[in-house]
Amino acid sequence: MGSAVRIARETTEQVLSEWGISWRHPAVDPALLILSELVTNSVRHAALLSPDVTVIYAAGQDTFAFAVHDRHPYRPPLFSTVTGTGGGLGTVMELTLGLGGTAVVRGDSDGQGKSIWITLPLRKDPA
Repeated sequence: MGSAVRIARETTEQVLSEWGISWRHPAVDPALLILSELVTNSVRHAALLSPDVTVIYAAGQDTFAFAVHDRHPYRPPLFSTVTGTGGGLGTVMELTLGLGGTAVVRGDSDGQGKSIWITLPLRKDPA
């Protein structure tokens, strides 16, 4: 599990750097923590049905988005985790909403997998 999280974090750092998003930007550390939690959950809970985890990235002028995809059919209820009963997903939602971001679970068209998409605003870097 640790190597999957490390690889996902390192890849994300590289993507952010290539897209010109400073590592000092206030959204970067929370984004990396959110990503780590999602990859950990996928590896921990979906590995039996889905040995592969995929991270997808997208960015706009003022937005950074990423998704963690696996082929396990269970779609966790993200917003019920805000109450503090969701473990790692509770942390994901607290950080995402605290940054003014959004989270959504999108199922695969065949119903056998899902992606959890996180979109975070990239306000001007104060540094």
